[in-house]
Amino acid sequence: MHNWRRYILQITEKTLSVESIFKGRVVDLRVEKVQLPDGSESVRELVDHRGAVAIVAITSPGKVLLVKQYRKALDRETLELPAGLLEPGEKPETCAVRELEEETGYKAGEVIPLTKYYTSPGFTNEIVHIYLAKNLTLTKQNLDEDEFVQVEELELPHLLEMLNSGKIMDGKTITGILATQNYLKEGKVFW
Repeated sequence: MHNWRRYILQITEKTLSVESIFKGRVVDLRVEKVQLPDGSESVRELVDHRGAVAIVAITSPGKVLLVKQYRKALDRETLELPAGLLEPGEKPETCAVRELEEETGYKAGEVIPLTKYYTSPGFTNEIVHIYLAKNLTLTKQNLDEDEFVQVEELELPHLLEMLNSGKIMDGKTITGILATQNYLKEGKVFW
């Protein structure tokens, strides 16, 4: 058992070479040749992402704002939490307030960190910070030129049914709704 624990603690991959394949507006792609813990070599295709936020915006007791939008990668509409990319150097809570107002037209009086997670650590370093937004004030929606969304307001129990039935399959939305349910039930934030 002692040898197994020592081996587990030493699992790392040494980078032998890095090739930049693509630099985009949202992601960068690189290929790394690595040396595995057993000395053999392999290749890793990796996506660099600057991170994002998602916001669970509570408009009234039990009601949450969502956005319906078309997602080209899925070739269909999805129902999701308002979300957006972090600007370079931007704090996640600042991004949460900005993105919520841009996408929904509601300004948050208070944002509370709920959780954060890596979307798919097998190939990307993308992290999504999820916030609960309260004390909302209706202002004006300010969408990006290539952004088309329809704002919807749904009750939390209905959203939980949609998660359980597979009608909502977006990871940040599932994580945010479940984190909110826990927060409201337990009255605590968890990481």
